[in-house]
Amino acid sequence: MNKLINSAINEDKEFLSIVEELVNNETVQEMKKYRQHYETSCFDHCYIASYYCYIICKKLNLDYHSATRAAMLHDLFLYDWRVRQPDRKGLHAFTHGKTACENACRLFDLNEKEKDIIIKHMWPVTTAFPKSIEGFILTFVDKYCAMQETFDVFKSKAFAKATFRYIYAFLSLIIIRF
Repeated sequence: MNKLINSAINEDKEFLSIVEELVNNETVQEMKKYRQHYETSCFDHCYIASYYCYIICKKLNLDYHSATRAAMLHDLFLYDWRVRQPDRKGLHAFTHGKTACENACRLFDLNEKEKDIIIKHMWPVTTAFPKSIEGFILTFVDKYCAMQETFDVFKSKAFAKATFRYIYAFLSLIIIRF
């Protein structure tokens, strides 16, 4: 997790109070066992997405409480989606929103907006259109986080190779000179 984001999250008491019940739940903690995108756990992915939804929805005077909670639970599916599950019908991208919502409803009392946000967060991959602006915000935040997590891995691998480090140093010297 980005140190700057992590620091901002840890200082935001209102955000922490909204997600406290969720993140301290034993089942939600199990999300740490499953990779979401490359090196990011499902838990960390949802935690960052929930913070971004909180910030955006609060700034826009929307229902940031529901958006934050739904974002924290939007990938509560508890299986490795890369491995075919014999009891799962359909592809993960099309089914995990419903699975996450069912799991979340077993653990927490969710309002209708939270349920809709979780179920429909994969739009436009799925045709189910979110009913709320908060649902659209999670949809876009989720895609942004996935791209950022992917980019971070490629960036770290590129700079881990000696050739790229030397090229980077060389280009830095050229830029400094001008």
